Amino acid sequence: MPVPVPRQRAIPAVESGQAPAAMPAQGGGPLKEEANRTEAVAQNTGGTTLTLLLIEDDPAGSPVLPELQDASGTSIRVRTARNLTEAERLLTDDVHCILLDLALPAPGRASAATGDGAGTDELAVLRHVLQLAPRHAVLALTASGDAERGTEAVRVGAQDYLFRDELDGRLLSRAIRYAVERKRSLTTERKLAEGRMRAQENRRLERGLLPTPLLDGSALRFAARYRPGRSRALLGGDFYDTVRTPDGTVHAMIGDVCGHGPDEAALGVELRIAWRALTLAGLCGDELLGTLQEVLEHERSDDEIFATLCTVDIAPDGRRAGLCLAGHPAPLVAGPDRPAELLPYDNNGPALGLLKGARWPRMQVELGAEWSLMLYTDGLIEGRVGSGGERLGQEGMVEMVRRQLASGLTGEALLRAAVNEVRQLNGGELTDDVAVVLLDRGV
Repeated sequence: MPVPVPRQRAIPAVESGQAPAAMPAQGGGPLKEEANRTEAVAQNTGGTTLTLLLIEDDPAGSPVLPELQDASGTSIRVRTARNLTEAERLLTDDVHCILLDLALPAPGRASAATGDGAGTDELAVLRHVLQLAPRHAVLALTASGDAERGTEAVRVGAQDYLFRDELDGRLLSRAIRYAVERKRSLTTERKLAEGRMRAQENRRLERGLLPTPLLDGSALRFAARYRPGRSRALLGGDFYDTVRTPDGTVHAMIGDVCGHGPDEAALGVELRIAWRALTLAGLCGDELLGTLQEVLEHERSDDEIFATLCTVDIAPDGRRAGLCLAGHPAPLVAGPDRPAELLPYDNNGPALGLLKGARWPRMQVELGAEWSLMLYTDGLIEGRVGSGGERLGQEGMVEMVRRQLASGLTGEALLRAAVNEVRQLNGGELTDDVAVVLLDRGV
């Protein structure tokens, strides 16, 4: 229990039609030991005129609130309500804090003085007020010495509790200011926690939408690098996948939906999943791309949205592959006796979603006995070089990869170095999504 302080008596400014009656205004309450902390809070929030709503069922017999002032000396406005009905009417947006008498009957209960209908929940009125005013700070007013009930009130949701007959103006003013700031802090913390939770859920969702290659039984080595253009996102409009069908053929693809927002990312996921399902069902080449175009046309949010795509199906012996391009950059291939170069792209068809009835020829390419095949999106080649407007382009990318291969880089290390160098050449983060897939076959 707090130590009593000398009594003070004063009449506050009251904003309701209820005239408060006399009450000893004596300091008390659990905030006395936190005086230094609450004084600092009051100073940090000075300049705002606070409004207090007192909910007290017997103003005629109730003690008068002492004169209340904030840290700047400005009077704290006080409104009084005799019941929760009046409180709801007076509870406007400019009210900062509620001082609630816990002896007030809860709605639907008769007064304890009548001996009728007394309920078992002594804090029912507090729970009702917390539901009525979820954004407001609440101070519980309880009988002197009833610390157990006050502590329970804080556990239920009040910011603090005060003893009814041990109030003084200085302590109550500080308690009000502290309760308001504590409520603001808790609200901010809750919003931040909710934001973090949503961000974690989004990251888990996006991570789950990234592909897991299905290459069981294949001798090929797989590596991938993905960097979305959207800030703090894990998934962009670029997409890729790799699967091995029962006949031993390894199918790989990479694509890019125009745009960088969440709608484009979602469409990219839909196209990737559709590609995997169609590939496992036995479709390839022109038939597969035509079906994917139908999927895009049905799922896109705007008729002008399109997607580029590159598909490669590598024969079971690993020495040759079929290549289809739908408006997409040609893959890069390199080997021990073969400098890095682009695969043929003369028969590049249109991007998906641009032309009805389009065709995508399937080209046969020779890979050899030992090779590295790199599929990429245009985010890797459209970054700028230096301070001018020149872009890296495919030729610049080929030269860069040749140099990195000559230095002994392979697999994940090669992709990491390539993306990092492109970022450095660009002078900072790339604005476009970047996806790179690398398949290696050794002997």
